[in-house]
Amino acid sequence: MTPAEALFHKITQETSEATPGKMFGALCIKAPNNKAAVLFKNNNIAFKLPEPELSETLSLDGAKVFDPADGRPMKGWAELPFTYAEKWPELAQKSLAFVKTLK
Repeated sequence: MTPAEALFHKITQETSEATPGKMFGALCIKAPNNKAAVLFKNNNIAFKLPEPELSETLSLDGAKVFDPADGRPMKGWAELPFTYAEKWPELAQKSLAFVKTLK
């Protein structure tokens, strides 16, 4: 298990209302409404975020719009590399709080 994957599992365990799952064959954290909020893929993590958090996150060096299928970017999702691991827990909380409000 890589350090990035270990951190993802730790975030999953320590985040209230988080349920582990899979999306696009990758590990994810689902909100109580069963919608994916956080996704772990290729040692990066992607978050479903509202504005202004989405724009702030995408402004970080190395951040990008999450594109799980090369050429099919997902609106509202920001992907961050492990170099921002210290931000992952807080962004996971924000993502989960946002996604649980979605219908």
